[in-house]
Amino acid sequence: MAPLLRRSWAPRGQPPVSEEKTKHREKVSVAAAIWLTPTRDRLGLAFQTLVNGYYNNEAVADFLAAALTGLKESAIVIWDRGNMHRGPPLRQLIRATPGLEFEPLPAQAPEYMPVEQLWTWLKYSQLCNFPPADAVELNGRVLKELEAVRDDQGRLKSFFHASDLPLPRTLLS
Repeated sequence: MAPLLRRSWAPRGQPPVSEEKTKHREKVSVAAAIWLTPTRDRLGLAFQTLVNGYYNNEAVADFLAAALTGLKESAIVIWDRGNMHRGPPLRQLIRATPGLEFEPLPAQAPEYMPVEQLWTWLKYSQLCNFPPADAVELNGRVLKELEAVRDDQGRLKSFFHASDLPLPRTLLS
């Protein structure tokens, strides 16, 4: 809820006033997946937010199941080894979804995750200097920003190119 304060255009010695809520426990949790179509010609973005909630393995399995709805091809999910990315709900999803595979990345390797680039862009570019009044307002702004980038192929490609994921770069030219 506390905004990341960045440099502003305020006159020197007259910093802008940023009012924020303190001593609270409100938050917004976000899950996202960037995917490459089987024809390798388009990137997509699926996302979901939880206001004052958190993503455990059950919530991640629900998000992933929703993101895979209507998928006619096999899919490989690449992600880190966080606790929310493993456990019975996800094993059950794999069994229930033909053609679904998980490829874990090394532990603590955010540089391989294109979604980490999305989080960096969202936090340090789009949400900096934004003091929300409450979690609902923050959620609205996060959804607005993610909706705007969902169809921006150039921006989505930049997230892949900024990561160290060893995909052939020609796939995303």
